[in-house]
Amino acid sequence: MKIKIAMLQLLPEASIEQNLKKGLDACIEAKKLGANIALFPEMWSTGYKISLDQKELESQSINKNSNFILSFKKLAQELNLAIGITFLETNNPKPLNSVIFFDKKGNEVLHYSKVHTCDFDVEKVLSSGDDFYVADLDLGFTKVKIGTMICFDREFPESARVLMLKGAEIILAPNACPMEINRLSALRTRAYENMLAVCTCNYPAGQPDCNGHSTLFDGVAWLREEDGVRDMCVFEAPETEGIYLAEVDLDLLRNYRENEIMGWKYRKAKSYQILIGK
Repeated sequence: MKIKIAMLQLLPEASIEQNLKKGLDACIEAKKLGANIALFPEMWSTGYKISLDQKELESQSINKNSNFILSFKKLAQELNLAIGITFLETNNPKPLNSVIFFDKKGNEVLHYSKVHTCDFDVEKVLSSGDDFYVADLDLGFTKVKIGTMICFDREFPESARVLMLKGAEIILAPNACPMEINRLSALRTRAYENMLAVCTCNYPAGQPDCNGHSTLFDGVAWLREEDGVRDMCVFEAPETEGIYLAEVDLDLLRNYRENEIMGWKYRKAKSYQILIGK
């Protein structure tokens, strides 16, 4: 059983209205290509533009009942396509960096706000989320447990570990930064140590401080019937703009998780108390 994920590695336009149209068109094209899930890069509503002026920042933010978000909800139902749409979310006292996942029937199944905001940079003007969530995503032919983390969340192993402990099989990760060897290695490690797939959608080259290289690591490091190890990177996009599809073999992943030793199986949780301290 294979799940096809479309990474919408797109250049943003000049306005939220233009990003809405381009995003809807991309989802339609992804469905034509056979996708079951469409994933946007980080904060697609603004094209990851974050104003340091509070009034302008608030004017750029939207809520989940806005036309922008509801348009993707409606399209998910029309196309029978799960969609992960990212946006700058209205919030008091400061906006949030958020993503909502709709299943193939247009039902909201997961709403997450970035926990590890980049407080050393422009995201210091945003509020942070306070938890990580896992949900059953109905694809019609199967359900899969998904979690999400956004960009800088990747740098903290606790993000993926919490999602794994809550049952995630696939982490869908919107992104907006240069994907170089160290960040790609972090994604590979998150997949390896938790026995789950990690799919990341980045902006292409041409977007400031971004370079494409959206990836899918499937989390299966080896197969007992084969010698050696597998390359868990089953797909890496080029730098250019495009809609890129990659597959997760869910049966392969679930069998691997059932029979191998990583993840939750041999943890010594009593020895980790420092992790819940400062």
